[in-house]
Amino acid sequence: MTETVRPAFEGRDFPRLSYGIPFPAAAARHAQETFQASRVYIICSGSLARNTDALQRLKDALGDRVVGERIGMKSHTLWSEIVEIVNAARDVKADLLVTLGAGSLTDGAKIVAFALANDVHTTQDLSTLPEGPNKRPDINPPTIPIISIPTSLSAGEYSNFAGGTEDSTHRKHSFQKPLRGPQLVILDPALTATTPDSIWLSTGIRAVDHCVETLCSNMGYEETDELAEKALGRLVPGLLKCKRDKGDLGARLDCQLGSVDAMAACTGGVNGRTVELGASHGIGHQLGPLGVGHGETSCILLPAVCKFNARHNANVPRQSRVHRFLTSDPVVSEVLKTRGIDAASSDLGDVLDAVIRELGMPRSLKEVGVGRDKLDALAEHSLKDRWCVTNPVSLREKGQVLEILEMVVE
Repeated sequence: MTETVRPAFEGRDFPRLSYGIPFPAAAARHAQETFQASRVYIICSGSLARNTDALQRLKDALGDRVVGERIGMKSHTLWSEIVEIVNAARDVKADLLVTLGAGSLTDGAKIVAFALANDVHTTQDLSTLPEGPNKRPDINPPTIPIISIPTSLSAGEYSNFAGGTEDSTHRKHSFQKPLRGPQLVILDPALTATTPDSIWLSTGIRAVDHCVETLCSNMGYEETDELAEKALGRLVPGLLKCKRDKGDLGARLDCQLGSVDAMAACTGGVNGRTVELGASHGIGHQLGPLGVGHGETSCILLPAVCKFNARHNANVPRQSRVHRFLTSDPVVSEVLKTRGIDAASSDLGDVLDAVIRELGMPRSLKEVGVGRDKLDALAEHSLKDRWCVTNPVSLREKGQVLEILEMVVE
């Protein structure tokens, strides 16, 4: 087997990708050769530690370099848990963080490295690092590097920002520059076969959401459109193949590489041009505190947001382009045929709805335990999200958000 190592994004040195060899061998090689690390602290998913031998394989490969480990973090990256890990990593003088898992772990490691560089010992100390009125005027960039070994497609590994939730208020705060993401991301499709379909497929639709909202943005650029389309061409058929055959490692790697291109497209991976996303992301951010996973929010909201924008004649030509691209794919075409949907008379929302239903993912708020009684507050909070404002139909009134929510409530 041959390892491929390359930058994730054209024009940026970091993060770098590694794939082609098993993750334990890649982690051991780069801990020694790339980072010259001798004191590795591992943050591992609880389910991976309990249900697989992945953590033990990683520890065996790293050997006596491992000086500490944290097994499991709660959803939404709680400040209290971040501080626990910060103090533990400091006590063992860690010089490299390795995450094995996804979601909260990735954001957690980014904030941990940030906090270690800024002498954080308590949640009060931590409260001076995120964006907002309490942010310190002078903040140091992280010095401890991170290797991430992801098991989902949420792609937080590729961004230089992170979200962490204050325990007492349940409010999620944004940690930004000079925070940095992982320097190396190791992709191992065989490892992802241990990920439950509910997480793998829903986070895959989150990556699809990155593509679609990039391609349907009013401020699209040719180079970001090309990247997003390339990603979409990997992701959608790849996810459908994964649903049919969990052991299709080629499809799994396609999904992983597609999620990288999706992030490149919407985070300035080409020429630094960042595309503002839309209401699927903006409203989705407000569902997180209600216990809905990021991937699930995209499964529920993305088709409805496309329908809403088209109904208001906001981005019809751009939606039509994405519709033509998806319906020309033979795997997607077969899904539409099986579901009795005529490609010619359908719109983008219809196609996305069919794909998401074929994957068995939730399509309503009711399915994820969010009732009609939550809609008013959801709409109010959504108006404060910048990506609702940059939606192709700028959302500035509560009634606009409620119109979208009514489409997905049951």
